[in-house]
Formats: sequence, C-alpha cells, structure tokens
Amino acid sequence: MTSGAESLYQDIILDHNRSPRNFRVLDGAHRIVEAYNPLCGDHYTIYLKLDGEIISDIAFQGSGCAISKSSASVMSTVVKGKTREEAEALFTAFHHLVTEGADAGEDLDQYGKLAAFSGVSEFPARVKCAILAWHTMKSALHSDAKTVSTE
Repeated sequence: MTSGAESLYQDIILDHNRSPRNFRVLDGAHRIVEAYNPLCGDHYTIYLKLDGEIISDIAFQGSGCAISKSSASVMSTVVKGKTREEAEALFTAFHHLVTEGADAGEDLDQYGKLAAFSGVSEFPARVKCAILAWHTMKSALHSDAKTVSTE
C-alpha cells in the first residue's frame, strides 16, 4: 500500500472518529441492539429502522476506541438505504477485509471507505474493535436480540 493511500485511510478513520455520522438515538427504531467488547470496553447501541427489506435509517450511540467508533460510523453510512441482502454482502466484504486482509494485488478501491480498515487484519487485537458494530447490525437485521458481545 502506498503512503498516500495509508494517509487517506488514516484520515477517513480519524474523521469518522472525531465526527461520527449517524451518532444519535433513532426514535421509532424497529430494532435496538447493544454491542459490548469486554476486552477493551467498547460499548455501542445500534438503532435500526426497516422499511420492508430496506434499511431506511440506522444510528448508533456509545463509546469506544477510534477504530470501533469510526467503523460504526462508516458502517452506518454505507448500509443506510441498502436492502438486507446488500447489507449482508457489505458485512461479508468488510469481515473478510479486517480478518483476512485484502488479497494480493486486489484493488482496494472496490471497497470504497471500507478500504480504510484494510490494515486492521495486521493487528488481531483490533479486529474485534472494527467488527463489533457490524456484527450488531447483522444481528439487528435477523433477530430481536438485545445484546451482542465479542466474547
């Protein structure tokens, strides 16, 4: 990865950490799921509104490290307006990116803002930080579960 790309990715993470998008309580949410990582203390609540198969709105509140907060923020921006199926595909792509890393020679541009987290796979302790909000969103799409934990 070029230093220009690394700088851009770092800027995306820092920007979403400082000014998280969709950081609010979502009145009228159909699903509300809490997320907790006991190893580092990241704790979020994900609010999800569905219009049939479409995620019409999503928001989150809570606190955590820069990786977890920026990941939740980016996640909320990329899944809003998507179908459940599209959100699942984004979850799968993001999960692969942060757990396995990009494949050799793979064009990271296909991931859009998600590419900012491509380096997380090199730091196994940070993977749970990056994926916490994503697992919570996926749980909210499929059940009325109230809590998701990384343990």
